[in-house]
Amino acid sequence: MSMNIHPTAIIEDGAQLHESVTVGPYSIIESGAVIGEGCRIESCVRIFGATRMGAHNRVCHGVTLGSEPQDLTFTPDKARPLVIGDRNHFKENVNISCGIKSEEGSRIGHDNYWMAFSHAGHDCIVGDRNVFANTATLAGHVEVEDGVFLSGQVAVHQFCRIGSYAMVAGVTGVAQDVPPFALADGHRARMLGLNLVGLKRNGFNQEQRNRIKAVYRLVLRSGLRLAEALVRAEREYPGPETDHIVQFIQSSRRGLISFG
Repeated sequence: MSMNIHPTAIIEDGAQLHESVTVGPYSIIESGAVIGEGCRIESCVRIFGATRMGAHNRVCHGVTLGSEPQDLTFTPDKARPLVIGDRNHFKENVNISCGIKSEEGSRIGHDNYWMAFSHAGHDCIVGDRNVFANTATLAGHVEVEDGVFLSGQVAVHQFCRIGSYAMVAGVTGVAQDVPPFALADGHRARMLGLNLVGLKRNGFNQEQRNRIKAVYRLVLRSGLRLAEALVRAEREYPGPETDHIVQFIQSSRRGLISFG
């Protein structure tokens, strides 16, 4: 095998590493862990046995993946997988817990960027191309869709959802769902408007941005009952962005953050 493993690293029997994986000094990879092609494991990393990792991920100094959940009911027999996709980048001292409550466990998609000390608790579901700034924190069971930006010291309450292409400003506590395409801020997050910078960066054209704006104006500022506003939004502003917003709101369990 052509793996480049530092002599101080500990690779337990039963860990499965692709031959192209590199492992830095003093890192530990437990039995049962699976590490895919081209992954780079740097120094003092701990990868627990419940972790299943795809290809070309970078795991920087001090990261812990698949660690014991911070849940008082946890016992080792309850551990469920942490499944990680491809091309994720975990900066220094990131911590991601394994699952405990659901058979699927904790799930991380592709191309996510986790800055230093960010954290995802047990049974979180994270999509693709999200950015988690320093110390951004997801409690258990949080769902993050795609293209989200969580700024520094954002704290997301358990069971909350963050819709696609939303941005949450720094030092914000999120206690309810943040709808897609929104910009949120506040001691308790509130919706200030649209995440226009993020929408432009992700290729949303003027027509799409206008549609999103019109839907939220109708839903949040028309004075209509929510159910009626959603029906009118689908009828008056048809398109995939509208469908996404309507589906997200209708499926919310914790309610949405306030507007303004």
